[in-house]
Formats: sequence, structure tokens, C-alpha cells
Amino acid sequence: MNLRFNWTRIAQCVVALAGALALKLHYSTASADQLRWILAPTAALVEMVSGASFEFESRAGYISRERGFLIANSCAGVNFLIAAFLTLSMRRLIGDRSKAGAWGFLPTAAMIAYLTTLVANTARITIALLMRQSPAAIGLESGPWSGWMSPDQLHRFEGVFIYFGFLLLLFVVSEKMGAGKTSGSLRRLFLPLLVYYAIALGLPLLNGGFRQGADFWRHALFVLLIPLLLTLSSIIFRRVVQVATSDALRQ
Repeated sequence: MNLRFNWTRIAQCVVALAGALALKLHYSTASADQLRWILAPTAALVEMVSGASFEFESRAGYISRERGFLIANSCAGVNFLIAAFLTLSMRRLIGDRSKAGAWGFLPTAAMIAYLTTLVANTARITIALLMRQSPAAIGLESGPWSGWMSPDQLHRFEGVFIYFGFLLLLFVVSEKMGAGKTSGSLRRLFLPLLVYYAIALGLPLLNGGFRQGADFWRHALFVLLIPLLLTLSSIIFRRVVQVATSDALRQ
């Protein structure tokens, strides 16, 4: 029975990875028309939160003419969706060995990842709309930091920060909702970091993204540092809370 359970777990890992790869391949060639399954609800939520009006333009995406903003393929958050699905799936398959080998958690993980992606997309785009109108962001266009922190780089910083912040939050919530305590829970916080690195940096490197030159390496620096700092901050915070709780219980 244990052997069958191990084979089931291996099969589930294969299915999860194959599904993520299939979605990645679809996203790499998909047009805005083919991504309406995620662009349309994202645009609707952004309209609800920001008050901006968007309309769909074939092969382009959802455009707000009064704000001069386009929700295009790059705003779909499919890479985040893949990272969220893999984080939830691998957390269950690799970290939670006490669970039975039922298959139902895979579609559940996919649905939770999809809904989380819509929320993360809405937050990122709404903040981006606000930042475009802020005097500080406008001043970056001609300031001394225009090479590294131009509005485009600020948008990139915001995107990495929001997406990985949501990924880390999703992982922490899933850990809290899991039955029982697991050993090495602080070390397990590196799981979303590794998944994010693989999706946001590893795959672009394999696809020859480094040929883009300095722009790619600026992006790589953001991807390397921001998630790492967020992960380390989360580990330190949780450790401080654990120590404080332990001290309070002793008193």
C-alpha cells in the first residue's frame, strides 16, 4: 500500500508539472483574444476597484483610453498563476506526507490559484494606475535615477513585489489551514521562492532571455532580490513571533 501511495504521489507530481508546462506553452503563443478567460475578469475587477473604464480591443487587450492604460498579455498574470498552482501542489505533494493520495486537491489548487491571480492582478494594475498619476513617478522620467528607476522600472519593481508578496501570502495561509504542525515550517518558506525563481528567471534563461542584454539583467536583479528580501523578512518575523509567544507561555 505504501508503494502504491508513492507511485500515486509521483503521478500527481507529473500531472501537476505537465499541466503547468502546458499552460506555459499556451501562454507563450496566445493572443489577447485567447487570454480573455483571465483578462476579462481582471479588467472587470480593476474597473470595480479603480473606477477606470476598459473596453476590449482584439489582439491588443483591454484598454482604458482616458487613463492611457492597456491590460495586455503581459498583465494576464499567467506566470503567477502557474507559480501559485505549483506552490500549492508541491506544498501538498512534497511537504505534507501525512495526507492520503487523493487527486481532488489538484483541481482545488488550480481554482484557488486562479482566484488568487485575479486578486493579485487587480491589486497590481490598480496600484500601477495610481502610480502613473503620482508626481513622484512622473519625476523619475528625468531624475538622476531615470536609468534604473524609470517609470518602467518602477512598474517592474511593483509587479515583482506584488506578485511574490501574494505568492508568499498564499503559501503562509495554506500552511495555516493545513492540519497539524509540520517540522521545518520556516525552511518551507523557501518553497515559493524556489518556484518563483524557476518560473520568473529559470525559464527565461533557458529561452535565451539573457540575449536582451542589460534590460534582462535589470529584471533578473529585481527577481532575485525582492523575493529573497520578502522571504527573509517573513522568516525573521515568524521567528520573532515564535520566540515572543514561547516567552509569554513560560511566564
